[in-house]
Amino acid sequence: MNILQINSSARSTGSASTRLADALVARVLAANPDAAVVRRDLAAEPHPVLDEPTLQALFTPTEQRTAEQAARIALDDALIAQVQAADVIVVGAPMYNFGITVQLKSWFDAIARANVTFKYTEKGPVGLLSGKKVLVGLSRGGLHRGNATDSQVPYLNTMFGFLGLTDVQYVYAEGMGMGPEAVARAQAQADAEINAILV
Repeated sequence: MNILQINSSARSTGSASTRLADALVARVLAANPDAAVVRRDLAAEPHPVLDEPTLQALFTPTEQRTAEQAARIALDDALIAQVQAADVIVVGAPMYNFGITVQLKSWFDAIARANVTFKYTEKGPVGLLSGKKVLVGLSRGGLHRGNATDSQVPYLNTMFGFLGLTDVQYVYAEGMGMGPEAVARAQAQADAEINAILV
């Protein structure tokens, strides 16, 4: 089994979402001790945003790309290869201003590529990354689970589903900005949810 851990917090240390991702990976390893783990910290290794030169490179045939364009696309290719090789994808996803981080958005922009991780058909788009399990650790300063203020889960469900990743489970640590007692409750609840996950 191959596990891919994606840490998307802007913090390299002290991140609640990374703690959740670490705990989720530990849970998978407990059930699959021979599994290999690849960790990608999007704060320590920021991925470039999707900009006009990148779009031009993507829409240029491979054999016609400049060296600079080829080097830029190779960065995305590396992320795609990690996802394709993974059996389990673990994502640490903090909420920033009611959404996902720019780091995580850039990761999705990199791995969503037509005819590689999804394709368009007469019946609509079809994801090409099926057969993988996704575990997401969500950390929030407030309480948003099941409320209209939670734009993260609908977006993540849409993106994962678009890529063919339909086996997705979420673990929540909410109220992390509401004082020590709320943090302790959130961590205890998250730990209980992690322990209940079947891998």
